[in-house]
Amino acid sequence: MEFEFVLKKTIIKIKVKDSQSQEGDHMARLSDVIEEFIKQLFDESDNGILEIQRNELANQFGCAPSQINYVLMTRFNIEKGYYIESKRGGGGSIKITRVNFDENEYLNKMISDKIGSSLSQSLAESYIDAFLEHDFITERESEIMKAAVNDRAICAQQGERDYIRASILKSMLIVLVS
Repeated sequence: MEFEFVLKKTIIKIKVKDSQSQEGDHMARLSDVIEEFIKQLFDESDNGILEIQRNELANQFGCAPSQINYVLMTRFNIEKGYYIESKRGGGGSIKITRVNFDENEYLNKMISDKIGSSLSQSLAESYIDAFLEHDFITERESEIMKAAVNDRAICAQQGERDYIRASILKSMLIVLVS
């Protein structure tokens, strides 16, 4: 899928991978488009800081401002390497900062502070996606890690699976930082 938007006299073309969701899942695809749009703005940014108007962006995409909030909260959070400041008034001005992490420092912090003793498959995959996005791992390593933390690969009851998954992900990260 390809979309073209004009924002402040800048033409931005967005290519989005075809989602594996069903045809009726418009909101998921819209979220993907908004995410790619914001990432392209970051790629064009010199300093890793964006200031956007939530309402203006919502109008551009023909969606509610809450859809923009959803994308920001789920795809541009601190676990994924972004810091968001929301400014009151003025049409929902939002400042997004891409945090530059030292690879080993970031991965060590994930091991010690974020992962914990239990981890769902979706959260594990979210962390792995963040590692890939920050170029800490390759696409192939990402796929291998996701296969290892998949519910089908861990033969245990759900509660036990989440403990095993956390242990597996931590072990893989330790190998990456050593």
